[in-house]
Amino acid sequence: MLRLRFPVFTVFAVIGVVFSGEIRVAIGQLCGSDVGALIRQCSTYVEKGKPMTNPSQACCDLIKKVDILCACKHVTKELEELVDMNKVVHVVSYCGIPVPHGMKCGSFTVPGSG
Repeated sequence: MLRLRFPVFTVFAVIGVVFSGEIRVAIGQLCGSDVGALIRQCSTYVEKGKPMTNPSQACCDLIKKVDILCACKHVTKELEELVDMNKVVHVVSYCGIPVPHGMKCGSFTVPGSG
């Protein structure tokens, strides 16, 4: 049951790759997702400096297609500087994808409830 889906982390990983200028993945695809569509539909919900809001249905539909284990391997320090990882957790959870407390993606650890 370790094969979890965690698309939003992938969006951020892609954004981090694009902004850092590193080319690590084939253009257009990462961890089973359409990177361009994820960026267009979801990036606004995880940007630092903006209020936390619930994602659109279009964003959720895309997020549900991403492999979490793959995506977490692509979360870098550079990515974590660009996106609010707590917002990532909010978006993914809102879209109905379980986010285990204590899970690590990059250096970020999903906080416990309470």
